[in-house]
Amino acid sequence: MKVLMLNGSPLADGNTAIALKELENVFDSEGIETETCLIGNKDIRGCIACGKCYELGRCIFEDAVNEIAEKFEEADGLVVASPVYYASANATLIALLDRLFYSSHFDKTMKVGASIAVARRGGCTATFDELNKYFTISGMPVASSRYWNIVHGLQKGDAAFDAEGLQTMRTLAKNMSFLMKSIALGREKYGIPAPEGGSFTNFIRDDLRQGR
Repeated sequence: MKVLMLNGSPLADGNTAIALKELENVFDSEGIETETCLIGNKDIRGCIACGKCYELGRCIFEDAVNEIAEKFEEADGLVVASPVYYASANATLIALLDRLFYSSHFDKTMKVGASIAVARRGGCTATFDELNKYFTISGMPVASSRYWNIVHGLQKGDAAFDAEGLQTMRTLAKNMSFLMKSIALGREKYGIPAPEGGSFTNFIRDDLRQGR
């Protein structure tokens, strides 16, 4: 099994990396492969709503998004971690996630997702909720821990002293490992729930749009 971890920090060795390393150690002990991709220092533009991904099966812009999409498709789980900027995730990470989830058309059902927020003090729960929305719109179960997936630290390396935050990370990785393995067994025995056909409801009715 494999977990893809996205580090939304611009720092390769910052507090967000410390949080992810705690997960990596547990995944390794559980026999689960991990790959961490640093996103926060990349030049990634936002979606321009061109719709070309529906023709090409990938984003029209050739950057980290399409590379991550290939790794994501092969993974059993996805961890998204970000420092908190103005009670939100790093804008570079959000740009990547918007385009990644919109332009990649493979089935994400039952891939396990987990999000992590790292901050000096506040804004963590808002960022945590923001990141989880990518999973819950995609049929991905969300792994939980003993507390919200939050680690605190200001200066580089401070997160190593957040004992409760690191414990939360270890518990998250253990729970995520159990969930992925359980889903693999369930997939083998019961299969994945069959999806219904698409049903899209607009707030503006066609008869009103056409002046009826």
